[in-house]
Amino acid sequence: MAGFLQQVIEGLGAGAIYASLALALVLIHRFTGIVNFAQGELAMFSTYVAWQFTAAGLPFWAALPLTLAVSFAGGMLIERVVIRPVEGAPELTVVIVTVGLFIFVNAAAGWIWSFLIKDFPNPFPGGAVEAGGLSVSHSTLGVLAVVGAVMGLLYLLFRHTKMGLGMRAVAADPVSARLVGVRVGRTLALGWGLAATVGAVSGVLVAPLLFLEPNMMGGVLIYAFAAATLGGFDSPGGAVLGGLVVGVAETLAGAYVGFVGSDLKVGVPLAVILCVLLLRPQGLFGRAAVERA
Repeated sequence: MAGFLQQVIEGLGAGAIYASLALALVLIHRFTGIVNFAQGELAMFSTYVAWQFTAAGLPFWAALPLTLAVSFAGGMLIERVVIRPVEGAPELTVVIVTVGLFIFVNAAAGWIWSFLIKDFPNPFPGGAVEAGGLSVSHSTLGVLAVVGAVMGLLYLLFRHTKMGLGMRAVAADPVSARLVGVRVGRTLALGWGLAATVGAVSGVLVAPLLFLEPNMMGGVLIYAFAAATLGGFDSPGGAVLGGLVVGVAETLAGAYVGFVGSDLKVGVPLAVILCVLLLRPQGLFGRAAVERA
C-alpha cells in the first residue's frame, strides 16, 4: 500500500506541472475560442528568458518576476501582431497560425540560445519529507504549492477585480461586453498575456526536472492537452484537476502496467484524449454547445 501511495504522490507532482500548462491553454480558449498549439513553445521561450537572467547572476526568485513580466508583455504582443489579424477567420486558418507560431518560436529559441542542452537551477531545496513510510520531495511540495498559489491568484483576479469581471464578460459574450463599454481588444490581449505568464510558470517548474532545450515542452504539451480535454476547455478548475488525474494515471500505468513501463507512458494521455472525445467531448466540467434549429 505504501508503494502505491508513493506512486500517487509522485504522480501529483508531475500532474501539477501538466495542470499549469493546461490552465494556460484553457485561459486562451475561454477568451478567444482558440486552441493554442504554440503554448508549450511560449513556455519554453520564457524558461530560456529565466535562464538568461540567472546566467547573468540574478538569483532564481529575483529572475522569476522579471521573467513573468516579459512573458506577459510577449503574450500581449503576440495577440496584437499575430492573432488579431486573423480574428474571425475560419478555424483552420487560426490553427495553421498557431502551428506556424510553434515552429517560429522553437526555431527562434534554437537560433538565440542554440540547441545544446543546458542545466536549469532548481528553485526548491533537495531532500524530502518522510512520514508514515512515504517520502515527499521538497520539489514536489514546491510544485504543488506554486500551482495552488497560481489557482488562488486567478480566482481572486476573476472574482474580485474589475479587470477579471471584464475578462469574464468577454469570455461569456464579447459582443454584449463591447456594448456595455468593455474594451474587448485590450481584454483579449490581457488574456493572452495572462496565459503566457501561467505557461511560463509551467516551463520554469519542468526545466529542473528535464534539461533546458528548445524541444523540452513537446511531451508536456501532450499531457496538458489531455488534462484540458479531460477537465473541459472552458473550465480552469477542471484543467487543474485533469492535470492531476493525468499525472497520477501516467505514473501508476508506468509502475503497474507491464507493457507500458517508462517507454509507453506517453500513450496514457493519448488514450485519455481519445476516451474523452468519444464519451464526453466537452470534458468532465465543460459545457456542451447547444444550437437551436
